[in-house]
Amino acid sequence: MTTLLIIPLLVPLLLPFALPGLARRCLDRLAPVAALWALTLTVLVLAGASVAALGALLLTGLLKLPVLAGLGDLVHPLRTPSDLIVLPLAAAATGLLTVGAATLVRSALRQLRAFRTARSQADRGPAAGDLCVIESPHPDAYALPGRPHRIVVTTAMLRSLRPEEREVLFAHERAHNAGNHHRFLVAAEIAAHCHPGLRPVRDSIALAAERAADEAAATAVGDRRLTARAIARAALATTAARSTRPDFAAAATTGPVPQRVAALLATPGRRPRAATWIATGIALLLVACATVSASAAATGVLVFHHEVEIAQGEETR
Repeated sequence: MTTLLIIPLLVPLLLPFALPGLARRCLDRLAPVAALWALTLTVLVLAGASVAALGALLLTGLLKLPVLAGLGDLVHPLRTPSDLIVLPLAAAATGLLTVGAATLVRSALRQLRAFRTARSQADRGPAAGDLCVIESPHPDAYALPGRPHRIVVTTAMLRSLRPEEREVLFAHERAHNAGNHHRFLVAAEIAAHCHPGLRPVRDSIALAAERAADEAAATAVGDRRLTARAIARAALATTAARSTRPDFAAAATTGPVPQRVAALLATPGRRPRAATWIATGIALLLVACATVSASAAATGVLVFHHEVEIAQGEETR
C-alpha cells in the first residue's frame, strides 16, 4: 500500500519545483496574455494538487492513531507496511499545511487592510471618470479593482510626466482593469502559499500582467517608444515612493522595468516557424505538468480512500 499511495502523492509535491524555470521560458516565448493565462492556470492546478497530496499524507498519519481511527469508524488503524516512511511524511505535511494556512491568512488580512485604505483614499479624492487624483508628494499610480474600477495617480506622479506620457500611464492602468489582472495576481498569491516551489512563479505572473498592459498601452497610443519612455520615467520617479496599495493592485512601475522597456523597443514582426514551434512546445509542457500533477494527486487520494474503506469494512480479528 505504501508504494501505491506514497509515490503518486510525492509527484505533486516535487513537480512545482520545476515550474519556475519553465515559467521564465514561457515569458520569453509566448505572447504576454497567453503567458499570463497559461501560467496562472498551471499554478492553480499544481497548488490544488499539492494541497490534496499533503492532505492525504496528513490523514494517512492521523488514521494510524487508534483514537483517531475510531473516530473515523475504522475497525483498526490504517495499515501501512512502513511507519518510518509514512509518519515522517505525515508530520511534514502537517507542518507545511499549517504554515501555508497561517501565512495565507496573514497575507489576506494585510492585503484587505491595504485595499480598504486605498479604496477609502480613492473615494475621497477628486475623480474624472475612472481617474482619481490623490494629493501626495510621493509619485505613484496603480489600477485599483472594485466597483467601479479606479485608476489612482498621485499629484507627484502627474508632475513627473509629460502630458503624452501621462496618457500612456493611464492607458496602461486601464488595461490592467480591463483585463482583470488583479484576479491573476490574487491567484498567484494563493498558489505561492500552497507550495514553496510556486513562489518564484508569482513574480513571473506579475511580469506577464505588466507586459500585457504594456502592449495594450502601446497599441492604444500607437507609439512603442513613447510607451517605453513613459514607463521608464514613471519607474524612476517611484524609486523612493512609499505606496500603501495592495499587492494585487497592478502598477506600471512594478517588475523588472528594464526588461519590459527592452521588449517594447524590440521591433515586433512575424515570428519564425522555429519560434512558433518552441512556444507551442512550452505551452504543451505546462499542460503536461498540470495534467501529471492533477492525475498523480487524484490517484493517491483514490488509493487512500480505498484503503480507508478496507479498514472500515474489515472485521476485527
